[in-house]
Amino acid sequence: MEKNLLLDINTARTNRRAVILVRNLTNGEGRLIFPDGLEENDPLAAAAKARFRSGKSGREIIGEQEFFLNVDLPAPRIVVIGAVHISQALVPMVRACGFDLTIIDPRTAFATPDRFPSVELLPEWPQDVLTDEMIDKYTALVAVTHDSKIDDFALETALRRGCFYVGALGSRKTHGSRLDRLKSNGISEVQLARIDAPIGLDIGAASPAEIAVAILGQIICALRKGDDF
Repeated sequence: MEKNLLLDINTARTNRRAVILVRNLTNGEGRLIFPDGLEENDPLAAAAKARFRSGKSGREIIGEQEFFLNVDLPAPRIVVIGAVHISQALVPMVRACGFDLTIIDPRTAFATPDRFPSVELLPEWPQDVLTDEMIDKYTALVAVTHDSKIDDFALETALRRGCFYVGALGSRKTHGSRLDRLKSNGISEVQLARIDAPIGLDIGAASPAEIAVAILGQIICALRKGDDF
């Protein structure tokens, strides 16, 4: 591989930035495509958009030329605000799907290693640990504490940072009050509309495990079929 391309790919990985290495199989030329630098008149634009969304590498034929698109995406991760029963049910499902997982909850009675073994568990307030390095467009944020003092900052941060999925537990009445609070902090109507609440797919989920399935299903849908990539 050309040295300049390799250096740019390594920089993209360090910065959690998606990139596709395009190799023209007809003449051997290589180039990089980034989501925010994709031009509509690029003959590979549609294919690149689809592969950024799916995360799958593969061949593309454009006219008489054949290309291989090698997709390099940051590992998607889920940040859960709240060390509750739903979060416990999410852990094995998230692992099986290959997401990185972090659970944050300042309530040390809930955020214990016994309840969440082998999980990145931060018994801290979100405002103390939610950094730019943790929250980006390849992050899904799930707020399930039912406590505005814990959830609101995390939701606001996720919306401002462009997380691909933002969801919050609570009734429609609870969510209405939440929207009022976030709006008063300068969150726009467009941003507020991105919050999935009540959280998860509408499958009639009742138990913590069923709610976890609904949440993870919605996250996967946003990742693979959303418009953000």
